[in-house]
Amino acid sequence: MAKDTGEQLGVVAALVRSAFLVDAVYAEAAREHKITPQQGQLLCVLMAQPYGMGELSAMLRLAKSSLTELVDRSARRGLVRREPDPRDGRAIRVALTEQGAELADTFYTAACRRIDELPSVLDPAERDTLAELLGRLVRQNNAPAVFLEPDETPH
Repeated sequence: MAKDTGEQLGVVAALVRSAFLVDAVYAEAAREHKITPQQGQLLCVLMAQPYGMGELSAMLRLAKSSLTELVDRSARRGLVRREPDPRDGRAIRVALTEQGAELADTFYTAACRRIDELPSVLDPAERDTLAELLGRLVRQNNAPAVFLEPDETPH
């Protein structure tokens, strides 16, 4: 990790660099579990419940063709399955398989642990402030719930 030079970053640079930092840590956790970061996102989203393809496309911000490829690859690995949507006989939902649920849980735990280490240089009050500010930013911009708090995750 680079040493802190004390130089103040502007909000744009700080947000973009922190996004890259989180993405890199997330990708490292995905590699450790032999999945792609996109498969990790899909598994984490599906931990809450099965979703339709349209909902997943919006949540993951993927074109439908890219989402179809992601679901196909994940299904071939036995991580997800397609099932009929009980509310619409023409639609399908994507759900975790038992193997997918187990992998989702271990991946999610590892990713949380790694990401939680990022602000370790902050004292508890600074961590609380960071969480409050980022939470407000996420809520105000209607960011999809692609990653839940540990206590929100069904186990």
